[in-house]
Amino acid sequence: MSIKSVLISQPEPTNGNSPYSKLTRKYKIKIDYRPFIHVEGLTAKEVRAQKVDFSKYQNIVLTSRNSVDHFFRIAEEMRFKVPDQTKYFCQSEAVAYYLQKYVVYRKRKMYVGTNSFKDLEATFLKFHREKFIVPTSGSLNPDIVNTLDSFEISWDRAQLFKTVVSDLSDLSDVYYDILVFFSPLGIESLFENFPDFKQNKTLIAVYGNTTEEAAIGKDLRVDIKAPNKITPSMAMAIEKHLKG
Repeated sequence: MSIKSVLISQPEPTNGNSPYSKLTRKYKIKIDYRPFIHVEGLTAKEVRAQKVDFSKYQNIVLTSRNSVDHFFRIAEEMRFKVPDQTKYFCQSEAVAYYLQKYVVYRKRKMYVGTNSFKDLEATFLKFHREKFIVPTSGSLNPDIVNTLDSFEISWDRAQLFKTVVSDLSDLSDVYYDILVFFSPLGIESLFENFPDFKQNKTLIAVYGNTTEEAAIGKDLRVDIKAPNKITPSMAMAIEKHLKG
């Protein structure tokens, strides 16, 4: 099958030299980007209904840029001035770097993991008498829950935003050779927008085991999968398929 078009179910990378751009130039294929899901913030009223009181917490646990944005958005809406002595536990360097959009690094205490809070166990335990809050969407990665529980610290979740299905009705008559998904919600969005979707010759590419399970659960044939030892990224997995 000759591949001429690919739809990535995520926003277009801001970096013009992304791996997907290289595929476009190298293989002369069309790659479009369209988020199948998007994030919406909860209102201050919805957060108050959870009986969240930020003043009770000395430590903020941040798992993503969305958690950073929505923590400071809600804090402002609720007229809560974040104390200077607040400590921030960031899941990765990317989150810590993004946090500097709101706080000055040299004036605040930031602790940074390498994509896992397990790296920060000693630091969490150092403050075990204090309370931690985790700003989240409607769900929290079970690995994070298990890790924080294993520390035996006092922590709570606060849902500050939610992930919702995007309207894709304008794509009803558009065909792509490959559809690329990165989460189970992306698969859910496909069928919520197009309940009668038939795969036929369309190739389905998935990132991660849970995305693959969601695709199979909808009776889709998974043709391309990442990550694995040979193709750790989706771009590499697509290129491997293009090479045949």
